[in-house]
Amino acid sequence: MDQVFIRGLEVDAVIGAYDWERNIRQRLVVDLDMAWDIRPAAQDDDLSKALDYATVSQRLLEYVSASSFELVETLAERLAALVMEEFSVPWLRLSINKPGAVTQATGGVGVVIERGERSA
Repeated sequence: MDQVFIRGLEVDAVIGAYDWERNIRQRLVVDLDMAWDIRPAAQDDDLSKALDYATVSQRLLEYVSASSFELVETLAERLAALVMEEFSVPWLRLSINKPGAVTQATGGVGVVIERGERSA
């Protein structure tokens, strides 16, 4: 299975369940692996047949910047559905890291989800 990936996509969002979190923007870091057959694009060197990671990144940035959720779990589900629907991605693994949410967790905290069907 070929994959297209996005690593370390940083975006500020209104995210959190505590009252103080509802009034600030916090930095999130998104990593995304997407199943995609790259052969058609590679054969003709044709961007229109590729999964354009720049376009996917921009769409995620726009969505997260305009969103407001209490849970990173909710945001992860919404982003996964968006990518699968808007970009026809059959499978993805998405992680959202919320650095600084737990001071002692120097690498951050968050969620990782997989959605869709992996193909060989």
